[in-house]
Amino acid sequence: MSESATMKAARFYGPGEPLRVEQIPRPVCAEAEVLVRVGATGICGSDIHIAVEGITPTPYQPIVLGHEIAGTVAEVGADARGWERGDRVSVCAVVGDGTCMNCVRGHSEVCLNRKVLGIQAEGGLAEYVAVPARCLCRLPDNVSFSVGAVITDAVATPFHALVDVARLSAGESLLVVGVGGLGLHAVQLAKLIGASPIIAVDVRPVQCKRAQQHGADLVIDASAQPLAEAVLAATDGMGVDVAAEFVGHQDTIGQAVESLRVGGRAVIVGLGAEPITVLPPTMFVRKQLQVLGSYGFTTHTIDRVLSLVSAGRLDLSDSITHTFPLDEADTALRILHAKIGDPQRVVVIPT
Repeated sequence: MSESATMKAARFYGPGEPLRVEQIPRPVCAEAEVLVRVGATGICGSDIHIAVEGITPTPYQPIVLGHEIAGTVAEVGADARGWERGDRVSVCAVVGDGTCMNCVRGHSEVCLNRKVLGIQAEGGLAEYVAVPARCLCRLPDNVSFSVGAVITDAVATPFHALVDVARLSAGESLLVVGVGGLGLHAVQLAKLIGASPIIAVDVRPVQCKRAQQHGADLVIDASAQPLAEAVLAATDGMGVDVAAEFVGHQDTIGQAVESLRVGGRAVIVGLGAEPITVLPPTMFVRKQLQVLGSYGFTTHTIDRVLSLVSAGRLDLSDSITHTFPLDEADTALRILHAKIGDPQRVVVIPT
């Protein structure tokens, strides 16, 4: 096979095993697909769940991981309308079938037959990836590939949670539980929306400091004091309008709900294996609380975030703290998992 028909890719063979960088056949795009030459791929906690922790299974191995993708269109399928070679794009990794009742209602993020690139289908830790044309978003010229990649999940996910699911409004108070890769962007987005006050919670001093630098009005170190008590004390006993949970632990979800005011709503984004346990019904019902789940994003979500960044309204210049070549994709994964050097977002760039 000629060199032009192959590409370099970092492939996952099994939980706990290093990603292997190999030469494999370059994908051929189907009629409704485009072939994207990858410019950057973000490493996410979901990749750690798959490759390091073994929490999230993939349907087959080996598989190319990586679902935060940006690049340029290299080839266009016969039925992929509206795209040309050289177009700069960000990729929506949640692939809906376009026909189920949720897709028809505009909720492809919870498509009944969805697949996620880099989890159920080949992903972006490679030089090329084939994706359905309907999953592409135009990447403005003034937004880098690296930023265009992390936007597709690390920013689009909290945007969807706060704007589309929780319906956070200007002047409402917000609690952000866990200010890591998603939660820190939630703080920035809430500041842009006009939420007040914004209370950020974490157990890592560096993340607490980052949250304060990016717009949090109050930062709580959850390792030093009970979360719900601290929030109630900071709000004169009232609690917050919205609590956004990005950890996925039973205790942090419970404390987020306990931090709500009467009529408040909690949006749960963090993924975990433990069941959700909140207040007794006598309290939950009488306070008329809401607990909402929020999953993923759509191309419309990504388009809106890209517009905010392109217009200079949302500054993500500090989001990416570590960058690696494709040959070091496994190192990038391990550094994010072990939090070596306090990574925020880690990006792999094919070379």
